[in-house]
Amino acid sequence: MTVIRIAAGTALLFSVGLSGCTTAGIDTTETTAIAAQPAIPGEADLASGKAQFRQANYGLAEQHFRKAIELNANSAEAWMGLAAAYDQLGRFDFADRAYEQLLKVAGRKPQIVNNMGYSQYLRGNKKKARKLLDEARRGMADTTLVDANLKLVAKG
Repeated sequence: MTVIRIAAGTALLFSVGLSGCTTAGIDTTETTAIAAQPAIPGEADLASGKAQFRQANYGLAEQHFRKAIELNANSAEAWMGLAAAYDQLGRFDFADRAYEQLLKVAGRKPQIVNNMGYSQYLRGNKKKARKLLDEARRGMADTTLVDANLKLVAKG
């Protein structure tokens, strides 16, 4: 009797185990629980830095831009963001270093020169600001932003 019980119990456990082994009901739903990794190192921090900058959270923006640069030292956007964040924080010594690196990475482009001119405006150095903004204006097709910065210099 005991042998029959053991055999019946074993058969029952075996059949229950097999009933869960079907392939017809496999769930193939794709999930987004695991976020895709950015293709470019530092891309997520660059995006976060831009978002923080737009919200005038310059300290947080600086942290994200700095992290983006640690992950991708050749990111001109991250260097530009870092320099602009330092400008807004009044850390012009660090801004100058960031602009110096930006020029090494991207070259002397009008948009960069425009930002350098605005940096000089923030420091109260109108003469240098005007010189840089004039240089930027000569190289830009759309001068709307540079013109606005030149008006600030003329006012202030």
